[in-house]
Amino acid sequence: MRACERSSREKSDYEEMDLSNLGDIISKHKDHTGVLIPVLQEAQKEYGYLSEGIIEKIAGELKLPLSQVYGVVTFYSQFRLKPHGKHTIKVCMGTACHVSGAQEITGSIATKLGVETGGTTKDGKFTLEAVACLGCCGLAPVMMVDDETYGRLTSQKALKAVRQYKKKDKEEGD
Repeated sequence: MRACERSSREKSDYEEMDLSNLGDIISKHKDHTGVLIPVLQEAQKEYGYLSEGIIEKIAGELKLPLSQVYGVVTFYSQFRLKPHGKHTIKVCMGTACHVSGAQEITGSIATKLGVETGGTTKDGKFTLEAVACLGCCGLAPVMMVDDETYGRLTSQKALKAVRQYKKKDKEEGD
């Protein structure tokens, strides 16, 4: 349900989340022009995604129509409206990767993690994304987990990489 459709009795996440740091982010930029995108970027970095409440507060504090803020957030693919996993798995779907088995790799990871492409695991550990190109065509098929690139993949190699992240998280007590 969109913010403008909510009844007055419903609580938004704006009221439930601690947005104290958001005020600092906004005031750092408030007196400048063209601040919406930098504010959204910093807010997402701070909170992991842009909840309805965060968007409402940004729109209100910057005195912008809510529709304008939503328009920017939904136009740019860098912004997320849902919580993101601790680790982001990006599987390249560019031509070289596609013809080298990227769909099979994505399917194997999705099955193993119990998540659909574009979704986040129930435990919040992994988000699986299919991306247009990672720019590593010579290593096709390619995926990235966070900032680490894995090339010349098979489903088995991809799943091994994911297991390493699971193991590391477990060792760290996460």
